[in-house]
Amino acid sequence: MTEKTLTYDDLRITPADVYEQMGYHDNAPDEATRRETQAIIDEVRGWLRPAFCYFVVRELPAFDMGNIILRQLQGSEAYALFVCTAGTDYEAYQQQLNNEGDMVRVFIVDALGSVIAERCADCMEESLQESIDKLHWHHTNRFSPGYCGWHVSQQQLLFPLFGGHTCGISLTPSSLMVPIKSVSGIIGLGSCVRHLDYTCGLCDFQQCYKRKRKEAGSTAYTNR
Repeated sequence: MTEKTLTYDDLRITPADVYEQMGYHDNAPDEATRRETQAIIDEVRGWLRPAFCYFVVRELPAFDMGNIILRQLQGSEAYALFVCTAGTDYEAYQQQLNNEGDMVRVFIVDALGSVIAERCADCMEESLQESIDKLHWHHTNRFSPGYCGWHVSQQQLLFPLFGGHTCGISLTPSSLMVPIKSVSGIIGLGSCVRHLDYTCGLCDFQQCYKRKRKEAGSTAYTNR
């Protein structure tokens, strides 16, 4: 079991990353939004403590992940199960802004939280790769319940495997994670697996937010 607490600076987030998550893509937001975004980043930087945890198993747990993910895990010699989160303090910060009704800040903080969770997962992948380098192994993309045909209810099978080491993340009865800015899932490991740069073509879930971001980004690029 590997657990690590990070800082904001460990995540290497730029304002442009947040703008993209907000939907601006190739276009920068107005100056007021840029100032507000930087102010929130400066505020969060001092106290944010995102965290991740992962462990490796040799046998694939009895998940019902569907054919899309199973195909991508083919050839794996082991599997990493992981959780990553922006943290409970960030959840409380979001809730405070919601209560205050400052919708501009709420929008920015929601986008920033999504970037934080994903970058935390990126840091987890880097740590995982370092741990398997000595075996000359590679890793697949990360796959999460709720995407690519893996039903979100499978969180109820995933989380008990951590034995309580979930970085403070809990599940609601409907299998949503709290804090909401969290990521969980599985990664395949082995000498014959690979990480793909672009995986939306593997999945037929049209409402996926990652697909929508890719399509919007492609449109912005071709029209500029």
